[in-house]
Amino acid sequence: MALTAEVATPVADASFAPPAITGTESDAATEIVYRALLEICRRHDPDLEDVLKGEADIARLTPERISRALQLQSIWFRLLSIVEENTAMRRRRHVERNQGRAEVGGTFSGVLAHAAANGVKASEIQELLRTLRIRPTLTAHPTEAKRVTVLEKLRSIYLLLRDLELPRYTERERSALMADLSDQIELIFLTGELQLEKATVVREVSWALHFFDEALFDMLPELIYSLEASLAEYYPDENFEVPPFFQFGCWVGGDRDGNPFVTSDVTRTTLKRNARASMRRFHTRLMDLGKLLSVTERVLPTPPTFHRELKALLDASGDGTAIAERNPGEHFRQFLTCVLRKLDATIDHNKEEPENLPGPYYTDADQLIQDLKTLEQGLIQSGCRSLAVNQVRPVRRMVELFRFSTVHLDLRENSGRTTKTLSEIWASVEDREPDEAPDVESPEWRSWLTKELLKPRTKPRELPKLSDEARETLATFALVAEMRAEIDRDTVGCFILSMTRSVNDILGVYLLAKEARIYLDAPGVEICQLPIVPLFETIEDLRAAPAIMKELLSIPLIRRSVRWQGGLQECMVGYSDSNKDGGYFASNWELYKAQAKLTEVGRQAGVPLTFFHGRGGSVSRGGAPTARAIAALPPGSINRQYRVTDQGEVVSFKYSNRGTAAYQMELTAASVMEHVLNSTRDAPTGRSEFEDAMEALSGASRAVYTQLISHDGFVEYFQQASPLDELTLLNIGSRPARRTGARTLSDLRAIPWVFAWAQNRHIITSWYGIGSGLKNFIEVRGEAGEQMLKRMFEEFKAFRLILDEVEKTLRMVDLSVAREYSTLVENDKIRADVFGLIEAEYALTCEMCLRVSGGGEIAFRYPAFRERLSERLPVINQVSREQVELLRRYRSETDEFKRDEVKSALLLSINCISVGFGATG
Repeated sequence: MALTAEVATPVADASFAPPAITGTESDAATEIVYRALLEICRRHDPDLEDVLKGEADIARLTPERISRALQLQSIWFRLLSIVEENTAMRRRRHVERNQGRAEVGGTFSGVLAHAAANGVKASEIQELLRTLRIRPTLTAHPTEAKRVTVLEKLRSIYLLLRDLELPRYTERERSALMADLSDQIELIFLTGELQLEKATVVREVSWALHFFDEALFDMLPELIYSLEASLAEYYPDENFEVPPFFQFGCWVGGDRDGNPFVTSDVTRTTLKRNARASMRRFHTRLMDLGKLLSVTERVLPTPPTFHRELKALLDASGDGTAIAERNPGEHFRQFLTCVLRKLDATIDHNKEEPENLPGPYYTDADQLIQDLKTLEQGLIQSGCRSLAVNQVRPVRRMVELFRFSTVHLDLRENSGRTTKTLSEIWASVEDREPDEAPDVESPEWRSWLTKELLKPRTKPRELPKLSDEARETLATFALVAEMRAEIDRDTVGCFILSMTRSVNDILGVYLLAKEARIYLDAPGVEICQLPIVPLFETIEDLRAAPAIMKELLSIPLIRRSVRWQGGLQECMVGYSDSNKDGGYFASNWELYKAQAKLTEVGRQAGVPLTFFHGRGGSVSRGGAPTARAIAALPPGSINRQYRVTDQGEVVSFKYSNRGTAAYQMELTAASVMEHVLNSTRDAPTGRSEFEDAMEALSGASRAVYTQLISHDGFVEYFQQASPLDELTLLNIGSRPARRTGARTLSDLRAIPWVFAWAQNRHIITSWYGIGSGLKNFIEVRGEAGEQMLKRMFEEFKAFRLILDEVEKTLRMVDLSVAREYSTLVENDKIRADVFGLIEAEYALTCEMCLRVSGGGEIAFRYPAFRERLSERLPVINQVSREQVELLRRYRSETDEFKRDEVKSALLLSINCISVGFGATG
């Protein structure tokens, strides 16, 4: 049912049954999985059939039966998502077959076709590729509620649905596929949805590596081939060199910020597991290659150059004669046998308890890459170019992309923790007590940092006054040099400093790196090898960032280090805390301004600044369609390097299945290329009237948002009218919900802040204050102001993205459900006051968004989104209302046994709602 400008009309609770078959493949697939799930219900739990059909009165069920009903509804949401993913992939293939690859949105072909048509020269494309670096970064934020075992079964269902589309199967074979599909759905039905224990970091590492094993190891090399094919199509007379520009980063096992379970030992274990994951995949591919390359010298003589390289490997192996006798005359197989033995020894070397296999091993991935290049050239010189290009080069590309690390593991820590460690170092050096250390912002502290950074270090110094916590911090830094030397130079990516507030904070990290002896020069005064990335999160920090970076880039040590690291200084900008701090509109505008100003700071300093975008899955935490989010970034702000976090359910959505993973990676890369190529044309010549308007809108919306969160009783309302405290019971992450043990709003992490507001259907984190901001702007500027907003909606990508995502969120809000959550608030006045403010602002925001966009209903521009949501809202609403009663019962129940029963159902309701919406935090 449509939302109008006057009032938000809740979607009625319709029957929970699938759409009838209409002849479309999507409807047919939906019918298939529905019928399979229905049959499983009848077989295992007939009473649940009414739940699946939407005919059961869940409120009358026992907590145990409610749990089963909620699990069933979660399964149905997951199956719907698989059908939708499969349908989207099929539609892209249909467009490519009938209209060409360039007509598929977000592809290299589309970008390069446009570039060639607009006269972009091949030399400009080649220069872009030479310096392009793209690194999505997987994080372990607690926003993923699916267990790995469930992920594996969901992937099997996806593959079976894909197979059922193929016309080559007989009816007998299709029946077998249908039986397999039903078995996988049945296994999910019989598998627990919830993590029974608190997630550990080790489990989170396994979760992250799952996506590489299932999709990314094989599909990322395909990205390079897709780009090469598009380059050949639109620049046929050119020969491009495509480097491994797209790699993955990761925080799992390296993010220490507020997570006491990520220790230096855990990080060491993570780095070794990551290394073994890529090495084992290389081993499998090399084994396959060895079986394939049965070329004998009797038919094809071996080139002399390759023969010399083979002899060197055989001699170094210590078992050359036996290797040669095993495959006589098959020199390429002999070569691969030597390579495999070295790789076996390398894998063993990186085990926690190595067996010490005899023979040489690879000290880094470059050596393996060189061996594969030798093999490739040997085949080419033998006249087997096709074998070299189609069989060996893909393996070499895989090694170039993943090296001996799978990912670049970033280390992250909070500035409070690093400052505390530095204070203890100061105390040891100055023979004082840590609490006597100068204030971190004082001239005395800067003077001490500068003196220590300039002082040559001939040997490690004794620091007797360090606590165990401080020694642990230094041990993490020491890992960088150790693991880079032992595993691979790319095993550690960078160090990210959360809550960066000043230049002193950053200089302090440089000093910690010096204490850990990870400088390039022995005295530790010239070049730090580890990139230090400041993270600016709150609105205040974003505003301070340009001045901080301007001062930082004037320091010779930093300039020398950045130049050696590649010439680019990275800054991370956080979308979550700025949103919690100032509301959705103000957060987005402050982020835009900060990036634009920082880009100019870098230009003036002669040190280009690049950005690492700390986005989450939900709109409130920066989540947005990939291509549009990148297009809306300030012109020139992507200095040929783009990093972004993929968190929790976003990782599952993007990378669970190979076809989707390939498309998502190409979409990201093509969008970045397009932004860089368009930046010169789109660069503003001065401060535009649109930017003045954004400033006014931001200020007004933030003022209204601040009035809400500062309202007496707001925190009490939030805690009681949402499952905020109960979220900590859901074992979907190893990290605590709060940075410390405090119980303040400022201490609360952004993820549970967003998660809880989504659960209770208020979702104020994605829209509150925007209606008042728009209304105030029009009242002040009159008709001219309204016309300007309408022009901004059409012409200014950043403004358009904000309003589009706001409207999508408004479709997800349901005030009738939200009102039921508000009944959990014990204080009548607080409940009436806070809910009244939210209700009024919601109606105003709906009205003003439609007034600016000119639409007849909220999110009218996104029919597919509305259709997808309409399939889910009846069930989500039903579960939301049941969650209200479960919260009431859980909070009042004194019998521990009954309380545990209610808790299980409550946690499943939280899980079910997040699955239904497709996002949590």
